[in-house]
Amino acid sequence: MPSTFVAGVGKYLPQQVVTNNDLIKYIDTTDSWIQERTGIQERRFAHRTEETTTTMGVAAAQQAIERAGTTAQDIDFIIFATLSPDYYFPGCGVLLQRAMQMREIGALDIRNKCSGFLYALSVADQFIKSGMYKNILVVGSEKHSFGLDFTTRGRNISVIFGDGAGAVVLQATDEPGTGILSTHLHSDGNSAELLAMYNPGTHANHWADKNYAHFDQAEIGQMFMSHQMIDEAQNYPYMDGQSVFKKAVVKFPEVIMEALNKNGLTPADIHLLIPHQANLRISQFVQQKLQLADSQVYNNIQHYGNTTAASVPIALCEAWEKGMIEKGNLVCLAAFGSGFTWGSALIRW
Repeated sequence: MPSTFVAGVGKYLPQQVVTNNDLIKYIDTTDSWIQERTGIQERRFAHRTEETTTTMGVAAAQQAIERAGTTAQDIDFIIFATLSPDYYFPGCGVLLQRAMQMREIGALDIRNKCSGFLYALSVADQFIKSGMYKNILVVGSEKHSFGLDFTTRGRNISVIFGDGAGAVVLQATDEPGTGILSTHLHSDGNSAELLAMYNPGTHANHWADKNYAHFDQAEIGQMFMSHQMIDEAQNYPYMDGQSVFKKAVVKFPEVIMEALNKNGLTPADIHLLIPHQANLRISQFVQQKLQLADSQVYNNIQHYGNTTAASVPIALCEAWEKGMIEKGNLVCLAAFGSGFTWGSALIRW
């Protein structure tokens, strides 16, 4: 059975840099308050009308495809991870396929938020190993800036997120001991509402009596999107930050150790850990827990904020561009996010 290796990496970051001090114009906060809690100094925001989740994904994909020494016509499957699609439906996968004028190949959309890229990578790995596909494009792309509450009311979330995209091209290799060694995925839906965007949605539980007999069909239809929802800011993301932090600092080390134990390795064997860029304090806690040196952990949340599904491929690409990843290196990817979902992947480069 062949293994899966990363043939090409790419990323795209919007030109607009938004510093913490820029946010002070709209939000009652300070640069020191944001940095102390998240480690973030600045982030990138996409152009309001000229850039979308798909267009950023295309830019990252083009770079990854070129670096893989292949073409868009050679790609035989697309997996696109995002929580901020261009449309409620259809997904970004088909929009990317159209924009890049690819063949009529399959396109799969992944909605696992911060863990989306890890889930997508795991799915792609199985397709490659089975021989079903030979060139898979995996994209993580996010445009958060259009859907955040830039008032003091929403500051706990709005100061964290940024826009961007990352992509990899995966191919098969027969070289023993190289490529993706293993992937590990988990979820726990008991805390689903602690990090969520409730509306619009089909649940209607936050403003309506659950006994729908009191409503006619027209009223029920209006529950999907209503003026009340907008007036009460129900269409913005919600996060119980402390609960997420407490869960993340447990599950991050667990899933990393799961990958290492599966392959008979230890934290000392890791050349580079690339965690999802959720919060610099979480990454630092995980680093300390696993007793990793600064040189073994790559963080860039300081400059890009949390780009959820895009954060791991952006960081992976950036680390590779800096010469921090070379053939034979052991690279560990890990993520934790809404759901809760979390996962890891161990790669011998």
